[in-house]
Amino acid sequence: MAKVDKDSLANTFLIAVFLCLVCSIVVSSLSVSLKPMQQLNKELDQKKNILRAAGMLPADQNVSEDGRSIEELFAEFTVRAVDLRTGEYVDDVDVTNYDPIRAASDAAISVALTPQEDIATLRRRENVSLVYLKATPSGIEKVVLPVRGYGLWGTLYGYLALDGDLNTIAGLGFYQHKETPGLGGEVDNSKWKASWQGVRLFNDMGQPQVRLVKQRSVASNPVADYEVDALSGATFTTKGVENMVNYWTGDGGFGAYLKRLRSNALAQG
Repeated sequence: MAKVDKDSLANTFLIAVFLCLVCSIVVSSLSVSLKPMQQLNKELDQKKNILRAAGMLPADQNVSEDGRSIEELFAEFTVRAVDLRTGEYVDDVDVTNYDPIRAASDAAISVALTPQEDIATLRRRENVSLVYLKATPSGIEKVVLPVRGYGLWGTLYGYLALDGDLNTIAGLGFYQHKETPGLGGEVDNSKWKASWQGVRLFNDMGQPQVRLVKQRSVASNPVADYEVDALSGATFTTKGVENMVNYWTGDGGFGAYLKRLRSNALAQG
């Protein structure tokens, strides 16, 4: 019987190929088996961010102040698909699997934005997005909108929550961004996020009017209602957040939908 040379190049190559094959099988198997858990964690994280933007879940907590779980709190919301062009609900979209951000990259179900329209630097905007509604028999309590816009180093992704009057900001939070820690990264600062609560969105003409400023106007000045403190040393991030909020609440974003909601509320009230 011929003796196998364990130190030969061929034998070394065969062992390397075998190890690579075994490792790839193990990694692939783990990826497949863990995918459902990863999806559940992704959905849970999304629910947390929506609830925190709406002021229903304290920061860094997984239960509300009255002890309710994330699932219990999120069950109060209804998720609907909205045609951004008309502001009407779309019933033939599976909201559990629909991804507005992915849809924006598909030319068949999105629209290219002109430089004049694209103040949030999106390039393309999906035709259909999602909204999260918390309502009672007496009317809407909260509306949470998915928003995104370019800062200094990349796109910020988050949620903007409105109170039932559809003109007062209940909260703003981001779940993904690339901004500089200590500067633009202060969008995650709980004190700064809290400063958004109670800020007015629309002027008397129904146009988004939010402004991030270095020095707030005196309370007696009507423009103070629309102002939020700018992020110190983060001019591009500050302008990006301002543009993002005004874009998504304006005619290019959820403007038509919000106008429809306000009209329906007036008709019912």
